[in-house]
Amino acid sequence: MLSLHDGRRGMHRRRFLTIGGLGIAGVTLPSLLAARALAQEAGPLSGRSVIFLFQQGGPSQFETFDPKMDAPDGVRSVTGEIPTTLPGITFGSTMPRLAERAHKLTLLRSFHTNNAGHNIQPIVGPDSRETNIGAHFARVAGATRPASGVPTNAVLFPSAVDPNVPKPQARGDLSSTGDYGKGFAPFVPGAGGQLQSDMQLRLAPERFGERRALLGQLDRLNRAVDRGGEVSGVDDIQRQAYEVLLGGGVSRALDLSLEDAATFDSYDTGAFAREGRWNKVSRGRSGYYSSEAKTIGHLLLMARRLCEAGCGFVTIHAGYAGVWDMHADGNNLNMLDGMEAVGRSFDHAVAAFIDDLEARGLSDRILLVATGEMGRTPKINKNGGRDHWSRLAPLLLYGGGLPGGQVIGQSDRLGGEPAGDAYGPRHLIATILQSVFDVGQLRLVSGVPQPLLELAQAEPLPLFA
Repeated sequence: MLSLHDGRRGMHRRRFLTIGGLGIAGVTLPSLLAARALAQEAGPLSGRSVIFLFQQGGPSQFETFDPKMDAPDGVRSVTGEIPTTLPGITFGSTMPRLAERAHKLTLLRSFHTNNAGHNIQPIVGPDSRETNIGAHFARVAGATRPASGVPTNAVLFPSAVDPNVPKPQARGDLSSTGDYGKGFAPFVPGAGGQLQSDMQLRLAPERFGERRALLGQLDRLNRAVDRGGEVSGVDDIQRQAYEVLLGGGVSRALDLSLEDAATFDSYDTGAFAREGRWNKVSRGRSGYYSSEAKTIGHLLLMARRLCEAGCGFVTIHAGYAGVWDMHADGNNLNMLDGMEAVGRSFDHAVAAFIDDLEARGLSDRILLVATGEMGRTPKINKNGGRDHWSRLAPLLLYGGGLPGGQVIGQSDRLGGEPAGDAYGPRHLIATILQSVFDVGQLRLVSGVPQPLLELAQAEPLPLFA
């Protein structure tokens, strides 16, 4: 973590929320500046941002948005169903607030991930060329915004909004940049950034105004981490760091104390975190369920603030250590308890996000995507859980200019297979890239990697059919 020390205590985390990473870890300055020039050359950016709410563990399609109450007992949703604002469409009963906003959502009932193992697909996987989707955006937009130094690609773990939660755990490298190089890795507030250990600026707070002293500290820091030749052109990097340290765009975006109090409270999911309630399994005893429940709302709020500040792609790891993995074994809750533990806080947080974007007039500018790495088996196991399933998974989208009120595709009678056309990660990734890029303009820009163009030009989800 990059922090400032005055010899007595560290700077308060609410003000500094891990500047570590700065979006500059491993930066090769020529690639950084080349990407900036690329973005400015022909304007391929649409002006939209994406927030990918990744439900690690694999949410159940039955207990979320496709209850299948006409299916036999042992298949249909164990939480029952609740009517929505769309005629004939019901959700699982732990999604009441989203049911009231169904007319604003786009849902896919024929989405599958082709994956039944724990990993971080589709954010990083074969369909994304083993590259965080946000790194594709950063490759075109540049690693940071030129005027503000705000990173264009970020990953948020629960520790970004609460220092008193367990260490972040993702089953894969969410910072993967594939062939692009580490300069396009996501900014990771809270923990996990490339340079977020052994980075401290020994500078008293009263000396913040002494720019020369601060830059001198940064100069020595950069020399210390430049042994591999990864950091060069320190003037530009120092300027970005200085802007952040003195209250630039990214530090303001991360400081939730600057948010309107009523809005901050509307996102609060602390009431869903019931310490000790879920201790029947190891994830509960480790504090993962309660940590997930109490942070997801403010993670979405921080993501919105980052997007407003200029970040183009924010991944939220919303599945702390795989809490959506509801096998009903010694490590995981059953479906009924699991949806109480994490489903209700998810419902509250996403609904608060929708209301906030509507009030701010941002529903066209920010696209929310929520899904996991897989779905759940049609048949409930003997312990009341569902096991891994590759052939169907829930997918929710909101905003990004979508009309809302769409339920695309159908599942079969038992909710285990698409009935008709199936859509997978490549369609979703193409949809995301076509949201953040003007693909016609992107084709005209020299220097765009051909694999990126191929991803952006692939067939998207049929969202406007």
